Amino acid sequence: MKKTFGNIPLSVLDLAVILEGNTPADSFRYSMRLAQKTEALGYLRYWFAEHHNMASIASAATSVLIGHIAGGTSTIRVGSGGIMLPNHSPLVIAEQFGTLASLYPGRIDLGLGRAPGSDQATARALQRDPTAAYRFPDTVQELQQYLSADNKNAAVRAIPGEGIDIPIWILGSSTDSAHLAANLGLPYAFASHFAPQQLHDAFRIYHQEFTPSAQLSAPYTMACVNVTAADTLKEAQLIATSMQKIFLGILTNDRKPLQPPDASFVLSQEIAQVMKQFLTYSFVGGPEEIRTGISKFVDDTQVDELMVVSHIYDLEARLRSYEILKELHLAAN
Repeated sequence: MKKTFGNIPLSVLDLAVILEGNTPADSFRYSMRLAQKTEALGYLRYWFAEHHNMASIASAATSVLIGHIAGGTSTIRVGSGGIMLPNHSPLVIAEQFGTLASLYPGRIDLGLGRAPGSDQATARALQRDPTAAYRFPDTVQELQQYLSADNKNAAVRAIPGEGIDIPIWILGSSTDSAHLAANLGLPYAFASHFAPQQLHDAFRIYHQEFTPSAQLSAPYTMACVNVTAADTLKEAQLIATSMQKIFLGILTNDRKPLQPPDASFVLSQEIAQVMKQFLTYSFVGGPEEIRTGISKFVDDTQVDELMVVSHIYDLEARLRSYEILKELHLAAN
């Protein structure tokens, strides 16, 4: 069946963004508000991403936040988008997510990435083996083994974790991860919200090389995009200056908490061109602009699920953005 905006699930990516003038504790309260709102609206998943040493992001202890949000909701799936596995022992992740899945059965997802989620100095501070990223396929399979029921006679066991159904996803921002997800027969999520260049090639590789597994019988893809929706185009463009500032900080290595909207903010032509490459799949506008842009994206990619991240300073405006997107989604059914 042809995928359209109206017939695929919508999900949420949250970085627990820290706002200028606020604390991480505030961010966690805002995340709970957003999770409860999007659950009520009918979004399928609520994922956190692991990042470290970033003044604007409070989701470093990803599994802790997953438990917090799962405990404050009742139906939405909660998970990682993702856990950066080279930073961790596969056994520890199996135990952590086994614990989460025991507490919240049928609701926990485990998305895995190979990047450090940080700069190299921070990666070393995490006691990360510099060769760990190269062994990512092996550590994914090691983690799968700990979670499998047939590991019960092994010398090392993940308890809790062993034998619990915890869907594993492979995350990617390049074609490398597409080969791995296909070979292991796992669902594949692509970070097109900041790395759009190889999205289409990665999906093509994944579909061509996919091998069915015990977890998944057919390919399943998800793409993440930036969405800033408001009741009018003018309002959305103003709100989106916060997103532009946070990406400018990444480009210039001047990272700060998320800034309020700024009507006077203007990018230089050179920076605007570079940023456009990062934010190709960023949809900013009123309902009509969002509907048109998202519909075309789904038509072009034939993605099975759409995940949305919104770098919006004001909580009520952020909640409204997800509300508008869901209203458009329902209208497109």
